[in-house]
Amino acid sequence: MENTLKKQLEIAAPVSKVWKALSDSRQFGEWFHVQIDEPFVAGKTTRARHTYPGGEHIHFAFEVKKIEPETYFSMTWHPYAIDDKRDYSKEEQTLIEFRLEPTAKGTLLLVTESGFEKVSADRRAEAFSMHNEGWIAQLKNIENYVTK
Repeated sequence: MENTLKKQLEIAAPVSKVWKALSDSRQFGEWFHVQIDEPFVAGKTTRARHTYPGGEHIHFAFEVKKIEPETYFSMTWHPYAIDDKRDYSKEEQTLIEFRLEPTAKGTLLLVTESGFEKVSADRRAEAFSMHNEGWIAQLKNIENYVTK
């Protein structure tokens, strides 16, 4: 099984606009469909709640690792942590990295999620599969958000 997801999309919007949609927690929440009530700060944990209909009971956290303006943003989280009866705090997290590169069209957004080999074996394959599909959808979401 693979342990790293890699997705990319060229977006017809300037790097500054895509960067703001990634690094501003309010904007991130709008396109990612989560409610976030605090800013992203490197070294801090940010809590979120899904806003998709039927998923409002799902709460999770991002730990922001690194913010390099308009080029790189990374965070960790517990992937596909949807069972509110399970304590994920003892499990390893995956690393999500967003990289932005200027292009003639606008911005190349590269998303990598790595570390699935550390996810509990009983949920590793499902987490990988769901996030593979999820990142495809989220790239479309951010594209729609910044080009509207």
